[in-house]
Order: sequence, then structure tokens, then C-alpha cells
Amino acid sequence: MLPDSQTTRAGSRWPAMSLAEAHRRLTAPGMPLEIEERWIRGQRLKVWKHAPPTLRDVFLHGRGYGERVFLVHEDERVTFEAFTRASLAFAWHLDGLGIRKGDRVALAMRNLPQWPVTFFGTLLLGAIAVPLNAWLTGRELHYALRDCGCRVLVVDDERRDRLAPFLHDCPSIEHVFTGLDAVVGPTAAWAALPEAKCPDTPIHADDDATIFYTSGTTGNPKGALGTHRNTINSVWSAAHLAARNALRRGEDPSATAQTAATAATAQPAAVQRANLLSVPFFHVTGCQAILCPALYAGTRIVMMRKWDAERAMQLIERERITGAGGVPTIAWQLLEHPKRAHYDLSSLELVSYGGAPAAPELVRRLESVFPTALAGTGWGMTETSSTCTHHSGEDYAFRPESCGPALPNCELKVCDDDGRSLPPGTIGELWARGPNVVKGYWNRPEESAATFVDGWVKTGDLARLDDEGFCTIVDRKKDMLIRGGENIHCIEVESALYEHPAVMDAAVVGRAHPSLGEEPVAVVSLRPGETLTESALQAWVAERLAAYKVPVQILLETQMLPRNANGKIIKRELRERFGS
Repeated sequence: MLPDSQTTRAGSRWPAMSLAEAHRRLTAPGMPLEIEERWIRGQRLKVWKHAPPTLRDVFLHGRGYGERVFLVHEDERVTFEAFTRASLAFAWHLDGLGIRKGDRVALAMRNLPQWPVTFFGTLLLGAIAVPLNAWLTGRELHYALRDCGCRVLVVDDERRDRLAPFLHDCPSIEHVFTGLDAVVGPTAAWAALPEAKCPDTPIHADDDATIFYTSGTTGNPKGALGTHRNTINSVWSAAHLAARNALRRGEDPSATAQTAATAATAQPAAVQRANLLSVPFFHVTGCQAILCPALYAGTRIVMMRKWDAERAMQLIERERITGAGGVPTIAWQLLEHPKRAHYDLSSLELVSYGGAPAAPELVRRLESVFPTALAGTGWGMTETSSTCTHHSGEDYAFRPESCGPALPNCELKVCDDDGRSLPPGTIGELWARGPNVVKGYWNRPEESAATFVDGWVKTGDLARLDDEGFCTIVDRKKDMLIRGGENIHCIEVESALYEHPAVMDAAVVGRAHPSLGEEPVAVVSLRPGETLTESALQAWVAERLAAYKVPVQILLETQMLPRNANGKIIKRELRERFGS
């Protein structure tokens, strides 16, 4: 518990209720957020009792918002009904192509209205949606396409051109769509598409639904195979955080229960909120933590073609945006922009972020600049289907270094290298368990067995838990860094550097960045007699990997890099060269 002397911005004592008691009240029998236990893949897990069972149920609920605007992109505005008709049209087109339950449909495109249509149209048949990182090179995308064995690929123009040299080597792909105009027409025509019934393929909560690729330490990405229930956990948990904060603040429990009920049941008559989408749909954050909950709750999603702070403020003012964020750098840019005072940002109710380390002072700055908006953060990963911890309000203000406690139906523990649980306050590897943890890695039984143990996922993050269960990430056990929310595995970048004929030795480390969290830098030892410039080597890497993986600085040396007795490069010494 926190000391009684701490108070909220309103002057009341904090916390008025323990975290355990707040969770108990919100999830008790008869409550909208009631939790029950079920056996799932041999494990007894806590699940939301009243949550919709599948993403098809989320889709059908979203149709109830009718002529409300759901998707905004540039000058395009798509209503919930128009989105529904386009998704159904695409689903039935896939059905006509012979796509069946369990088949994979890959999509590689930037944030466009066609992205969620492809995603949900696929799921309606019981097929598996495979969102691919649109920032990857053609070579990287090619690997994922072959690995997932998709029968259908949907791309935008840029991804089509990037993949053109590789598609001949993707034997499973039978159909490629550039956009969806050939199937459902342009967005302006979606509302006029004929009504259609929803496919009735039997779908269950624990059926396969998604494959999201996450970089592996071998340099090749791994496909995290998720179920409908995995994503549904994020949809339903979105109603939990505000109610928990209210109870911790000491507000009337009955009123808080009603607030949770309204958020959980998401009645179409409720006042519409609007979310500024500045992260990609192809990330679990954009898809599972934003898109799917927005469809169920009737939230308008305003898409940005690419992040620009002033354009974001223009959209916040024009669309009366209530929620914004993504990664910490976005929050910092809104705070520090010289033209911020020129725009009306008073509609903001929440500025949330995750995916990268956030400085403790960020929450204090947000409270000062946006006094009517809450700052929020959390922790999750591809393997936990985005959200696993929530943190906002007074809890976040008093514990700014933490990413919050686990959701009430999820569990966290900190373990030593032998998998033994460690006491509160001790640093070890973070393990997570719950209905949000994916089944495993697609076609990777050995790696799945090593990462998923008795329902727990070994996260690779080093963390500590306090007595109340609040989690603080302190480092990463794996040799990985996070740049603005993007995972970068050092070995992958090192492999690209080693491909250059002039390179003898190479090591990649992370350097702290005030808004991105970290950025990749490298030290390279050249072969005797070789000469090479930093920019030439950066261009070499850029030809092989996505732009965000290219080291922003490369130190060129002629001697071997420092190694320990086992022959491993001592990266601690290299970080010191960059002041990290």
C-alpha cells in the first residue's frame, strides 16, 4: 500500500481502496466484469464471463452503430454500416475463392480503411488473419509469406512493388489483391453495397484467429498464433481501468459499477468517443488494443498516413479527439510542439502510450499541460496479445516508473534462471499468464516449448513486482532494443553488417533517446586494408532491413571488439562509448 499522506489532484487520500479489493468488487459474481475460471489448453485460467466469445460477435455488435462514422482517413469517412457491408462482401468473395476455416490471409499495407475490412472479412469465415509489418523490406516480407503459407495476400501499391521480385517464390499464394477496389469498390461506394448475411461457419473462442510476426533472436521472425479469446481479452479489459481508478479514488462503488457496465456493454446510444490512430494497425497495439475495442464500443478511429505532430493537433481539434498516443515519443512531441497553443486540444481525455521506456517526468508534464486528460501507460507484447498491464490516473502519478499491475484475470511473476518464483522487490525475468497469452509460435514447436511453460510465457524482460503487484520493467534479458515501439533484435542487424565484405567484427547496442526510448548504434571492426565510410555501411544495412533497424551511428575501428573469456563481445564496454 502507498502511504496515506499521498493525495489525488482533487485532494482526497490515495488510495482509498486496495488494488486487490478494487479487483474483487469489479469482478464479483453478477458484475459486468465478472471473472470465472475455465480450462483452456490444459490450464485453468480466469476469463471474462460476459465478454463476447469471438471477434465475429464483436463485428456484429459494431454493426449496431449504423450511420455513425467509424473510420476517417484523409477526406474519406466510413460509417459502421458501410464498413460492415464491405467486410461481408470481402468475406463472401473469399468464400467464393474456396477460402475455408484455418486458411491464412495475409495483409501488408499502411493504415487504410481497407485494412480493417480485410482483417474482419477474413475472421468472419473462421480463416486466420496474418497482419504483416508494412515497414519491412521485400525480403523480410517474403520470409513471413512463405512461413505462414497464406493462400491470399492483400497489399497496397507500395507493398506490391516491394514484393514483386519475391512473389514467384511463394508457392502457397493463389490470389493477390492490390487494395480492395476490385472486390468492394472505393470507400465512397461501400454504403451502397448490397446487404448480406454473415457467414455461419462455426467459430469458437479458442479457435485460431491471428498470426502476428515478432522478430526472433535468430534473425527470422516468429509468428505468434493467437485465438479469438486472446484478442477478446483486450476488448473487454478496456472497460476495467477507469472503474478501477474510480474505486481506488474512493468514488461510490455502485456508481462505479454502473460506469463499468456502460463501458462493458457498449450501448449504441452512448456518446461517441474518437481515437487518433498514430500507430500501425499491423501491430498488436493498433489492432488488438485500439481497432477491436473501438469497433465494439462505437469509437471513431481517425487515421494518420504518417505521424506529424502539427497534423495530429489539427485532427484533434477538427475531430474532437478524446484519446491519443501510441509510443512515448508521440506524447513528447505534442507537449513540446511550439504551435501547441494555437490548437484547441481540450477534448483530450486520455493520452496513453507504451512499447518503449517512458521517462517518469512524462506523466507529470502531461498532467500539467493537459489538466483534464489522464496519462496512461501499460505493458504487453505480441505474445500477450497487447495489453497485460494497465496504468493511469493517480496510480500512474504516484508510480511513474511502473507499467502498472496485471489485469485482474492475468498473472505476473518474476523468476530466476531456473524458473523459480522470486519475492516482491527482487529483479528477475518476468513471466505472464492469462487468457491473453497466445497458443505458441507458428511452425516452431521447439521455440514454443522453450518460451511457453505451463501456460506462462517467458517474456525476456527483467522486472520487479512490488507488494501490491505493480510491475516495473528494469531491463531486457534478451539482446533486443525498442525504438519508438519497434522491436529491434541486435543479432539481426549484426548479421546484415557481417554480410559486407569489409566487415570483420560487428556489435549493435541501444543508446538512450529522449523520446524514442532507444535507438540502434553499432561498433564495427574492418578487415585489414579495407576502408569504408559510415554512410556507406548504413546504406548497406538499409538495403537489407527496415529503415528503423539501421544504426543511427556506426563507429569504425581496425581492432577486434572487446570480448570476455568465452569469446563473447562485451557490449557493456561498447555502450559506454556512446554514453549509454
